Amino acid sequence: MNPSWIYLGIAILAEVIATSALKVSDGFTRPLPSAITALGYGLAFYLLALALKTIPVGVAYAVWSGAGIVAIALIGYFFFGQALDAAALIGIGLILAGVLVLNVFSGSGGH
Repeated sequence: MNPSWIYLGIAILAEVIATSALKVSDGFTRPLPSAITALGYGLAFYLLALALKTIPVGVAYAVWSGAGIVAIALIGYFFFGQALDAAALIGIGLILAGVLVLNVFSGSGGH
C-alpha cells in the first residue's frame, strides 16, 4: 500500500478525534479537550500535506471529507445523542457511496 494512503487514513483519524474533542471543549474553556483539538488538527493537516505529495488534492479531499463526515455523524449519534433523520442518513449514504466509487472505480486516486 502506498504510504500516502496510510498518512491520509491517520490524518482522517486525527481530524475526527480533534473534532470530537472540539465538541467537548465547551468553546475552548476546557483545557484538555482544547489541547487535544489543537494537536489533533495540527497532526491531521501535517499528515494530509504528506499524503498530497502523491495523492491528487481533489481525491484526497474527497476521501478526507467523506470519511470524516460519516465518522463524525456516527460519533455524534452514538456518543453525543444527536439524532439523524432520514434525509441526513440518505445524504451521508450518498457521500459514502461517492467516496467508494472514487476509490474503487476511478483511476485518479494514484493507488
